[in-house]
Amino acid sequence: MENQLAKSTEERTFQYQDSLPSLPVPSLEESLKKYLESVTRTCYQIRGLDPDAKRGFLDLTREGIQVKPFANQEEYKKTEEIVQKFQSGIGEKLHQKLLERAKGKRNWLEEWWLNVAYLDVRIPSQLNVNFAGPAAHFEHYWPPKEGTQLERGSITLWHNLNYWQLLRKEKVPVHKVGNTPLDMNQFRMLFSTCKVPGITRDSIMNYFRTESEGRSPNHIVVLCRGRAFVFDVIHEGCLVTPPELLRQLTYIHKKCHSEPDGPGIAALTSEERTRWAKAREYLIGLNPENLALLEKIQSSLLVYSMEDSSPHVTPEDYSEIIAAILIGDPTVRWGDKSYNLISFSNGVFGCNCDHAPFDAMIMVNISYYVDEKIFQNEGRWKGSEKVRDIPLPEELIFIVDEKVLNDINQAKAQYLREASDLQIAAYAFTSFGKKLTKNKMLHPDTFIQLALQLAYYRLHGHPGCCYETAMTRYFYHGRTETVRSCTVEAVRWCQSMQDPSVNLRERQQKMLQAFAKHNKMMKDCSAGKGFDRHLLGLLLIAKEEGLPVPELFTDPLFSKSGGGGNFVLSTSLVGYLRVQGVVVPMVHNGYGFFYHIRDDRFVVACSAWKSCPETDAEKLVQLTFCAFHDMIQLMNSAHL
Repeated sequence: MENQLAKSTEERTFQYQDSLPSLPVPSLEESLKKYLESVTRTCYQIRGLDPDAKRGFLDLTREGIQVKPFANQEEYKKTEEIVQKFQSGIGEKLHQKLLERAKGKRNWLEEWWLNVAYLDVRIPSQLNVNFAGPAAHFEHYWPPKEGTQLERGSITLWHNLNYWQLLRKEKVPVHKVGNTPLDMNQFRMLFSTCKVPGITRDSIMNYFRTESEGRSPNHIVVLCRGRAFVFDVIHEGCLVTPPELLRQLTYIHKKCHSEPDGPGIAALTSEERTRWAKAREYLIGLNPENLALLEKIQSSLLVYSMEDSSPHVTPEDYSEIIAAILIGDPTVRWGDKSYNLISFSNGVFGCNCDHAPFDAMIMVNISYYVDEKIFQNEGRWKGSEKVRDIPLPEELIFIVDEKVLNDINQAKAQYLREASDLQIAAYAFTSFGKKLTKNKMLHPDTFIQLALQLAYYRLHGHPGCCYETAMTRYFYHGRTETVRSCTVEAVRWCQSMQDPSVNLRERQQKMLQAFAKHNKMMKDCSAGKGFDRHLLGLLLIAKEEGLPVPELFTDPLFSKSGGGGNFVLSTSLVGYLRVQGVVVPMVHNGYGFFYHIRDDRFVVACSAWKSCPETDAEKLVQLTFCAFHDMIQLMNSAHL
């Protein structure tokens, strides 16, 4: 991808869509076998353990500390019986109905996943669902520097618009594994896409069209100090240049910094979904012109946000910049927009994206493209300085009343209250990276996942049920599957690392067994052989048929093992490029843990809630870094 990106190719971006295989339905027997195995991984939890303790299960038992089972033998046996009963009874009937559904759909999961994972969710999605991350420009030609926000903004915006044009012409190269093309549908949702709130379910509006399909919106929206502006990026058939974009951005910046702040309508998008839907209905009822303004924002290519703050960032410490992008000023980002390009006063940039339309790898792709272009051009614009006579930006002025202003204030208050509870720890581990792990014949992604398991085990004294994202883009409209990284093999290895009686050779053997198991799971999940989405399908079939929820899903061990979105570790590899991101934890007593891998370093971003006394993102990251060293030392020592 790195070498092909942005090069014109005979292949068209979306040309293989019709020939991609349908998403398969896994074997019921295999899915239930894998589920039962995942439940056995979380069979022990230590009650009342000091969160600062670094002792493992075996250490505690030796010291006479009482270790109570997470699930005693009776509870586990009951779960086994529930699974067997499900497989031979209602489960088989639901599975047959799912197979029937799959015959009529190329992706039996797509609509369900969009609704259950995103559109039906009622909690505020800007904070709890969106993903965010910084642009890597600060690592080379654009270190933080006051007074550069507008000029740099015009250049990065222009490169983003060039990518939009490549996509419209279908010149973004098809992603492939070997010679096998991957699904590219999510790229359609990158530009001119917006979620619209509903009382019980949201919807997604997508206005993007390729050149062969027809006209596509060509305006962007700029948010600054509670005000919104719009302007076209095509003038007389040509894309506006960085000097022309600079003129537009400067006009908006000066106007907003010399006049009173606007009402901050955008803050409403940070509200609880049903409240935002009602506030939106009221806003439209107040004046029909408000609907036209909302649609202007919804259909825009992207939202460009101007922040007044100057968050700290270095190539080793991303904590403050990631927090600013994820939980910054709610009046200058449209939480429902597929792409908010955020600029800060010190010339640092990032993005905040609604997760519903696409997964993070789409944003990684464009972010890397833009960063490479900025790097290749030494951070400068090398073209003409001529500025054509293009129309000035138009302000979008909403008609508001006291109720709308109260709604905005309420939205801002709840957002800032919740956002202040979020802890972000994001650092680069620079002792080594992919190059060394590959040299040791260790898969770098699995290396980080197992280090995280060991770190969590040392911090909390028990295994942590873990979600890692696997991509299913081999299939038509494929998105993700769950890899449950907390395997039996990983737990056995963690226990051995805490047991001084286990020798180095045995520890290494257990670690390599954990590697092999994780690698196989990732391969299976990417091939459509995971089980979490399958179980979700069976549950949703039961609901659609009006049947009682099967006991499998009400069994306490289902949620304790992570089922139903209850993973204490929510993790994902962001990629092998210099692009980083993060989301909030899946549960209150959990962590969000996201990382990217380079030849010479691992960059990790971890989130946790301050109000949870059990969790500490800083400690988890530092213990993960310690685990990196321990694992390499183990490989070195065991060969002596």
